[in-house]
Amino acid sequence: MFNNKVCVLGLGYIGLPTSALIAANDIPVHGVDISQHVVDTINAGKIHIVEPDLNQAVDSAVASGNLIADTKPVAADTYLIVVPTPFKGGSHEPDISYIQSATEGILPLLKEGDLYIIESTSPVGTTERMRDLIYSRRPDLKGKFHIAYCPERVLPGNVMHEMVHNDRVIGGVDDAATEKAVAFYQQFVKGELHKTNARTAEMCKLTENSSRDVQIAFANELSLICDKAGIDVWELIRLANRHPRVNILQPGSGVGGHCIAVDPYFITAEFPMESQIIGKAREINNYKSFWCAEKTGSAIRDFELKHGRVPSVAMMGLAFKPNIDDLRQSPAVYIAQKVLQEASDEAYFIVEPNIESHPYYKLTQMLEAVEQADIIVFLVAHNEFKQLNIREGKVVLDFCGVRN
Repeated sequence: MFNNKVCVLGLGYIGLPTSALIAANDIPVHGVDISQHVVDTINAGKIHIVEPDLNQAVDSAVASGNLIADTKPVAADTYLIVVPTPFKGGSHEPDISYIQSATEGILPLLKEGDLYIIESTSPVGTTERMRDLIYSRRPDLKGKFHIAYCPERVLPGNVMHEMVHNDRVIGGVDDAATEKAVAFYQQFVKGELHKTNARTAEMCKLTENSSRDVQIAFANELSLICDKAGIDVWELIRLANRHPRVNILQPGSGVGGHCIAVDPYFITAEFPMESQIIGKAREINNYKSFWCAEKTGSAIRDFELKHGRVPSVAMMGLAFKPNIDDLRQSPAVYIAQKVLQEASDEAYFIVEPNIESHPYYKLTQMLEAVEQADIIVFLVAHNEFKQLNIREGKVVLDFCGVRN
């Protein structure tokens, strides 16, 4: 059995579930995060994010002694890099400094035969750059150390299941590294493990999310066209999808999150001339959020002209997708911000049932907001919203298909 000690660097939305899953397979895990609050929360058997089944998994892993959280790495046999890869400043150029910093932090701990895997979404060539960094600082490891890339491909809200059952793409910087990484993941992944090289594995992750972004952009573009043409886009897509070879996605208020709204830029930043469709899809999906904000503003002005008073407005949802608490890159947050920036005397009710508080917005309970608002703006298709009974006479803007 491969069974060894694992050091996971990054205990966020992917790092923590990964750590809990590995620990559940009786493999000792030392999880590392720069936040003392995160470390203390995990060591208490609790979680700092919302994800079904994760709380129980972490509690069990900590209680068994197989999962320990810390702010500092320790010597292990396998190192997983699961840290963020944000953008540099205000640009869309990927910033791999977190990966580099995590790698530099474990350099003194590495030894012959160890396995180093990057799971963080990365620009093509990142794994090879980290290989060069490691060997430049630790030339004694050259030819005696295993380096690979294996991206996650899970859906928030179903992470614990998909982490086990989804196929994985694993690419080493050489064949020996690929085989070593495959043997590692075989301990806890039931999905098929597909072998390739590091560059292809990196590009595969970016390709998967860029493909989704392009498909969503088509649906969002249709929604813009249908609004101008006076056509119900939801009915249109439902009818078009009756064609045996057509499968159009549902439009929304934009695209958010840490993957689909981000990963295409990792391609366009390095291959700007070649990525015309990918780049245009990003523009369309970003514009859809702007359009939703403009439509909301128009509805507010129309109400005031018609009724001679300012309306009260309920903004329904802040998460980047339904039924989660994750607000990263959320189009709903952007829309709410833009609408509020242009507000005059309207009363606003901000609703997000999956979080208890927000640093900038006072949150309102769902039923109270719907009862008091003149205009109800659905930004996220949370399950709770689909059950609402809305009295006649209210203006409803449904940007995400809650009413369909």
